[in-house]
Formats: sequence, structure tokens, C-alpha cells
Amino acid sequence: MHNNVFDVLKERGLIAQTTHEDEIRELLGKEKVTFYIGFDPTADSLHVGHFLQMVVMRHMQNYGHRPIALVGGGTGYIGDPSGRTDMRQMMTPEIIQHNCECFKKQLSSVIDFSDDKAIMVNNADWLLDLNYIEFLRDIGSCFSVNQMLTAECFKQRLEKGLSFLEFNYMLMQSYDFLMLSRKYGCKLELGGDDQWSNILGGIDLCRRKDRNQVYGMTFTLLTNSEGKKMGKTAKGAVWLDPKKVSPYEFYQYWVNVHDDDVIKCLKLLTFIPMDEIREMEKWDGQELNAAKRRLAYEVTKLVHGEEEAEKAKRVSEEVFAKGGVSAEMPTTVIPDAVGKGVLDVLLEAKLVSSKGEARRLIQQNGLSINDNKVTDPAFVITEDLFGDDGMIIKKGKKIYHRILLK
Repeated sequence: MHNNVFDVLKERGLIAQTTHEDEIRELLGKEKVTFYIGFDPTADSLHVGHFLQMVVMRHMQNYGHRPIALVGGGTGYIGDPSGRTDMRQMMTPEIIQHNCECFKKQLSSVIDFSDDKAIMVNNADWLLDLNYIEFLRDIGSCFSVNQMLTAECFKQRLEKGLSFLEFNYMLMQSYDFLMLSRKYGCKLELGGDDQWSNILGGIDLCRRKDRNQVYGMTFTLLTNSEGKKMGKTAKGAVWLDPKKVSPYEFYQYWVNVHDDDVIKCLKLLTFIPMDEIREMEKWDGQELNAAKRRLAYEVTKLVHGEEEAEKAKRVSEEVFAKGGVSAEMPTTVIPDAVGKGVLDVLLEAKLVSSKGEARRLIQQNGLSINDNKVTDPAFVITEDLFGDDGMIIKKGKKIYHRILLK
């Protein structure tokens, strides 16, 4: 067991960059530090990318540090240009408020908000009442446009067009750090590695305005072995909200991660001791499937609770043991399925994102119905395919889905 959370985060591969590595490590070793991570309310649920940040907050909290979950009730009106090629949709105050409330509930599954052990703060409290002229004189004068334009988040956008609205985002996020430092004694900002420029802006602002030394640290973004962001499926993002992605589908996502990604995910997303993970690092072939099941169970338990994790595990095992049938397996009701082409049915069940993808799946021998390979993309669904359990579609080696007529 380490006595410094910095060593834990480092050992698990969670830290990408730090502004002052030695000072941060020393600070985290000798005092209880208030730190913050910002979440912009762009949807009514957090997703797997945010989950990594929640895990970091929990590690920090386990060592006695105090997380501030900052929800962007103010910045949500503008939208962060980092990592995006287009401008975000504008949202109404009601939607922003609703999304912030959903976040608190989801964050509470991993972070303890009781007795001020963690606090949730909304930047609308100070951003919405700002006087524009005063803000420009007071804060705008501290930022060099030349320097801002060299930031990675802006560079990518300059070719396609960057609105002045979004250009303000760095000033807002920097101002957040200044306010949290003043109000709550916040000394450290954490965020995904795409937030690096914004974090540096805040540190610089605290130094210029208050002669106060604060720090920044970013985490590894959750990417697969090919460097693509994880947490995306044919249906879209892997949300933490069980209404958007059921605990079973969530569990299946992790069971199906690539062999090359499972150990990294165990380090980044679970609290399994590193000694155990090092043992698993020696595994290969079939043994890796056991590591994936462990990963799926641990992450599902953190997000959806033990009961749902047990249930997802049971259904997953039943589906494999019984050749793809379980009462609680993912199911789509398509009353008029008989007479439809198989491509339409796959699309309707959201097993593919386009007919082209469905066609390729069939051409590559990746589709079975009731254990029989489908080889013709023009295959039509007939009534005799529906038994007592409905019609069972198997996509690839691992994805089972049931179609019912009613």
C-alpha cells in the first residue's frame, strides 16, 4: 500500500501530464488537498470517458483529499472547443439544470458527498452574473491571444473556423479555477489530457491575480490499443445511465474489450490491487476471458451497484451456456418482422449502424440466426424462425440478441 495517492495514480498509468510533478507529489503526501474536476452538462448522463475521472476522484478521496465536482452550468452555455471539430448545440437553462442534477446522482455512485467529503459546485453561480466590461478589464487583460492560438485545442479549429464565443472558453475555465481557489482553497485542477491548455490558463491566472501557486494534472484519455477513444459502440456512447445503456449491455461492453486493452482497463478503471493485476498480465488466450469478466463485473458494480452487476454476470453466463438464450437478455420487439429483410431487422434492433455494415457482417460470415449462418444479404425473415424463445440473432462471436414479434 502506498502512502501517497500520487504514487497510486502513477503506478496505474492514470497520469498523463503534471505542471510541477515533485511539488504535486509532496503536496499530496503532506496535506489534505482540495482539488477539482469540471463536467460540462452537454447531456443528461455521464459516459465511460467521465467514469475514468470519477475513479481518479475516488482514489484521491480514499487518501483523504477533497474533490470538488464542478458542473458547468455557466460554461455549458458556451461549449468547450477541445477535441471537437464543430460547434456544440446551444442549450436552454432548464436542460442545463436538469443535466447537472443527473450528474450528481451518477457521481454519487463512486464519490462520497456526505459530510462535505466532496462537494458539488456550479460555475453558473459566478459566471452568469459577470459584467462583460469588468471581466474583460480584470481577466481578459491577463491573456495573450498569441499564446492562446498556440494551444492545441484552438490550433485544430482554426482551419475550420473558431467562433469568438468558443474562444472565450479558456478564460471562463481559468476564471473557475481562480474562483474555486478563492472560495474553497482549491489548489489542484485535474482533467482529461485534452484539457491541458485550459488548465495552464487557470494556473497562470491564479498567479497573476492572487500571486497564488496552484497546480494541474491530466489523466490518460481512455483509448484502445489503436489509439481510438474507447466508450463508443454501433449504438453510440457507452452511457452510465441504465435507461440509455442497460447494466447488461454495459457489462457486455467490457466483456468484449480487445485482448490488448483488458489489462490497461483493469488498471485505469477498477480498484483491484496492482499485485493481482500483475498476475493477470501473465495470462493469455482463454485466461484473458476471465480477466475480461472480472473487469466487466468490477466496473458494472461501481456504476450500477452489486445487485445489477451480479444479474448482468448471471445473464451473460446463461446466454453462453444455453447457446444464446436467457429471459433477461437484450431483446427487441418487432411486430412486423416477418417478411422483412434481414438488413432492416438488424438496423431496427440497433445491432448495426447502417445497412452497409449489416451487409459486410453477412459477407464476412459474422451473422447467425438460431445457430444457422446467414450468407445472403437479401435473406427474408419467415415466421418459422420464431420459436418459444423468439428468434435469436448472433453477431460475431459474442453478441446475442433476441427478436420477439410481441
